[in-house]
Amino acid sequence: MAATNVDQDFMLRIESALDQIRPYLEADGGNVKVLEVTDDMVLKLELLGACGSCPMSTMTLKAGVEQSVLKAVPEIKAVEAVNMTLSPQ
Repeated sequence: MAATNVDQDFMLRIESALDQIRPYLEADGGNVKVLEVTDDMVLKLELLGACGSCPMSTMTLKAGVEQSVLKAVPEIKAVEAVNMTLSPQ
């Protein structure tokens, strides 16, 4: 994890929040990996497996992953995926 501005306890809180939603992601062949927490408290994630190319990944990220993290770790301001593939409209 490349989060240099947060301590281990903070990262454990983030991972715990992600662990709450991981079973749902894994059931569809996907997962997420924490890449960093920016100085302005944006959590950057990598979408793994099926999540990287799923047309529903934007909704999953916002409605599922982001809400889980924001509820457990209110210091986080936003959650972004660095490798999200946008489907053509």
